[in-house]
Amino acid sequence: MISVKHLAIFSLITFISVFNLPVSYADEAVEKGLAIAKAAKARDEGWGDNTAQLTMTLRNKAGKETTRQMRVKSLEQTEDGDMSMTIFDNPRDVAGTAFLSHTHVNTPDDQWLYLPALKRVKRIASKNKSGPFMGSEFAYEDLSSFEVEKYTYRWLRDEVYDGQDCYVLESVPVDKYSGYTRQVAWIDKAEYRSLKIEFYDKRKTLLKTLTIGDYQQFLGKYWRPGLQQMVNHKTGKSTDIVMSDYQFGTGLSKNDFTENSLKRAR
Repeated sequence: MISVKHLAIFSLITFISVFNLPVSYADEAVEKGLAIAKAAKARDEGWGDNTAQLTMTLRNKAGKETTRQMRVKSLEQTEDGDMSMTIFDNPRDVAGTAFLSHTHVNTPDDQWLYLPALKRVKRIASKNKSGPFMGSEFAYEDLSSFEVEKYTYRWLRDEVYDGQDCYVLESVPVDKYSGYTRQVAWIDKAEYRSLKIEFYDKRKTLLKTLTIGDYQQFLGKYWRPGLQQMVNHKTGKSTDIVMSDYQFGTGLSKNDFTENSLKRAR
């Protein structure tokens, strides 16, 4: 049996060994991480615009469920982050609520929420984007499009997840207002799709895990998930989003993603 003394000595040796790794090894992990992120982004460029139907199921710790029906429309931007709008259709207490997001590459995202009961548009402040979106386990910042420049990266290892060879990639948010200290993603090597993402809070402990699956390919190139499941390990709550009826090339323009268009969203 290893004594406490020997265990302490072993831990010290391990600590010294890790921090005496060649600088080139650390640099290679960073370079490889960035290359993986860029490759994933490049695989999903050129889709233009799309729409989809969403079913959101909120589940509390006791397993009680609440279901919401939504629609989402998105517009790709070549010089900046993408635009998206999510519209709630039912139940009645949230019908007509609409959320607009303008993701940016080098500046904080712009996000707004239209509340029909108040007949006004509420701007989501940058420091509040770590808050829950409409009572779900998704934060407002989770709803932004993926932009490479919003994180720094490090390749951690290769690993098989759900039967697929994956890169395990660590991403650290650049935004000081992010609710996360880091994210760890399992990205399949074949198509560069995110299959699982772990989110770590300000205390650097595991907060949430997102699993993504039921992917379908569109236009012979673009992969979109049919299911996203977010589990909050601190509260025991979870949120599922089922996505269906994807449509591409619907003719959307920037005029469909303005603050005024939020009030007209139907």
